Amino acid sequence: MNSIRIAIAGAGRMGQALAASIDGLPDLVLAGVWHRGADLDALLKKADVVIDFSLPQGTEAVLAAAIGNQVPLVCGVSGLDDKLTRRLHEAALHLPLVYDRNMSLGIAVLERSVREAATTLGTAFEVVIAEVHHVHKKDAPSGTALKLGEAVAEARGEASTDRIKFESERRGEVPGDHQVTMRTPTETLAFSHSVTTRQVFVDGALRAARWVVGQPPGLYAMQDVLFRP
Repeated sequence: MNSIRIAIAGAGRMGQALAASIDGLPDLVLAGVWHRGADLDALLKKADVVIDFSLPQGTEAVLAAAIGNQVPLVCGVSGLDDKLTRRLHEAALHLPLVYDRNMSLGIAVLERSVREAATTLGTAFEVVIAEVHHVHKKDAPSGTALKLGEAVAEARGEASTDRIKFESERRGEVPGDHQVTMRTPTETLAFSHSVTTRQVFVDGALRAARWVVGQPPGLYAMQDVLFRP
């Protein structure tokens, strides 16, 4: 089997970690790492898939280049505004695109479990979603916490997450802890996930990159990567 050629958009910590991991894997080849100002089209012409861990300011260029070169895309950029979110949906009409606010395999399983529990328990249970991240993280609640809250609300048939309580804490260098608690006065059900290293996001992104190559155009998430036949 031919190796999959991966282009990386973003030369930050995640981009560097992705490049280092690809270097040690026999089925993957690093096509190159793009930073803003460089020739992205030239890079994508020699890639089978592009992984975007840049910044929202760079994602617009990545989307345009991916469409123009018909290269599947895995996007893990958080903090996208409504305009970029619409662009993601538009791009998915032309190419296979995996977008998720958290590339962790464990979070994908947690989301699935939380959704099932919320469907079964209904609205009688109060839901609290607590998250802890490093002091450098600016958004709160985290994108992952919001994603879990949206899963609960959707499962309960609610139009918004207004009935869900979010708790955020920023301390130290914590990569990411999330806990979803469902409770009534008589019982409590808790789901939790803890990240010990950012390598979990690298592993998830590379699994998504392997999966998305050869898929039909569409907007996918890690749920699809793990559970879609």
